[in-house]
Amino acid sequence: MPARFHVHGEVQGVGYRRFAAREAEALALAGWVRNEPDGSVSGEVEGSAAALAAFRARLAEGPTCAAVRRLDWEPLDVRSSLPFPFQIIR
Repeated sequence: MPARFHVHGEVQGVGYRRFAAREAEALALAGWVRNEPDGSVSGEVEGSAAALAAFRARLAEGPTCAAVRRLDWEPLDVRSSLPFPFQIIR
């Protein structure tokens, strides 16, 4: 089931999008990630339940230089055609 995520904290300028893309690729997930104007990072992801659970846990931790304050995670009811492999949107 696909999900939308939104990560708040010190997550821009610290390699967070590259981290998310590497983790998603390692888990064979489809989707995308981008920086938001408010300093957060958001995206959509799709894959197996186990892979999504692992990805969610990794997003909450983030890369070493990041300081994740909050991770919002919202399952999406509709299947979408998310890009594979996972992409960084600029």
